[in-house]
Amino acid sequence: MIETNNQDIRWKQRFQNYEKAFKRLTRAIEVVKATPDDDLLQSGLVQTYEYTFELAWKTLKDYLESEGFLLRSPRETIRQGFQSGYITNAEDWLQALTDYDLTVHIYDDGIMARVLKDIFERYFFILQEFYTSFKAKTDE
Repeated sequence: MIETNNQDIRWKQRFQNYEKAFKRLTRAIEVVKATPDDDLLQSGLVQTYEYTFELAWKTLKDYLESEGFLLRSPRETIRQGFQSGYITNAEDWLQALTDYDLTVHIYDDGIMARVLKDIFERYFFILQEFYTSFKAKTDE
């Protein structure tokens, strides 16, 4: 029983960090939209996306583990989160994971432009949905 309680506390603590990161991502998107040609701001947005996404899947992993699942990778976590109904768009989550892995080594302007477009058009919305869903869980 103690393990479950620790896991419960763990995902809630991780979610608090996710909440801060998500709010920072929201702000970074606003800044980049206001100054779309600034390469430095774009790089900052991508980096903000990276740690926000990482906190999202790790929060999901901690939550699923508090329910008794054993998960060894981000991909397994996303699949189980989808199967359990905690996330609704597994395809976008898996593409976000691929791009997350890719962004660490972005040197190509074309890839950077595509990832930025996906952050604006796809990834922000899955992260927002995750935020809303898990914010409600912290209040339960």
